[in-house]
Amino acid sequence: MLPVFVAESADADPDIQFMPGVKRHTIRSLGEEIAELCELGLRSFILFGIPNQKDARASGAFEEDSVVARALREVRARCGDDVFLATDVCVCSYTDHGHCGLLTKSGDVDNDPSVELLGRMALCHAQAGADMVAPSDMMDGRVRHIRDILDANGFSALPIMSYAVKYASSFYGPFRYAAESAPKFGDRRGYQMDFRNSREALVEASLDEREGADVLMVKPAQAYLDIIRDLRAATSLPLAAYQVSGEYAMVRYAAAAGAVDERAICVEQWTGLRRAGASIILTYHAAQAIRERWLES
Repeated sequence: MLPVFVAESADADPDIQFMPGVKRHTIRSLGEEIAELCELGLRSFILFGIPNQKDARASGAFEEDSVVARALREVRARCGDDVFLATDVCVCSYTDHGHCGLLTKSGDVDNDPSVELLGRMALCHAQAGADMVAPSDMMDGRVRHIRDILDANGFSALPIMSYAVKYASSFYGPFRYAAESAPKFGDRRGYQMDFRNSREALVEASLDEREGADVLMVKPAQAYLDIIRDLRAATSLPLAAYQVSGEYAMVRYAAAAGAVDERAICVEQWTGLRRAGASIILTYHAAQAIRERWLES
């Protein structure tokens, strides 16, 4: 599954510093890119939106003409049902403070109002044509609320891929630059997980499964093979592993320096993830892999 960035502004810089080979797309260019990759055989994508305007209420996240809703309709018009389109459900790119939820007057994340907002965002994406929604915010109870909202609006068959195990990681830096989502103050350790704690992963994943998640994700991927293996032993749900921006950048820069064979190291990493128990791999290398036919030999 290829993560893709789509910017509302046609003037957004397409080049992403620290992620060579990855672009910020306009709505139109995203449609063209996905149509081309679909023809080559890559048919699974997850969309991340970059709005023109940000505010404290993340207003651009759930409007009918939000950047992700418009991108979904554009891609669907070009590719029909030949593509599988997931969407990231989080408001960090839409808030002016950069946190993954609404804030209290004291500056803390306000869980319950944030969950309500995430439900509206997920419904907006479902109505625009998403095949799956993927809440990445790490608010408590958001999977159950999204499931209830989707069911009540005729989307009971739409799956939820929960970022069930999302660590407060140093590997996210390039993504935050790409999506313009870095927090303006503080950090996200209050709602993302401590990477030193493996037991919490089983607890969080179990909660999300009981709340109605259809797929459980571990993020980042490569440093958390033990977590993937532990979850594989604990659940029968499909597991996703997200090779995040920092993991991608390290391989790209090492390959550019001639230190590693890019194709060989990626295939080895993906094999390790599958061996640990992941059935879905989100990777920024997917477009390059399909264009250069990495998996055909």
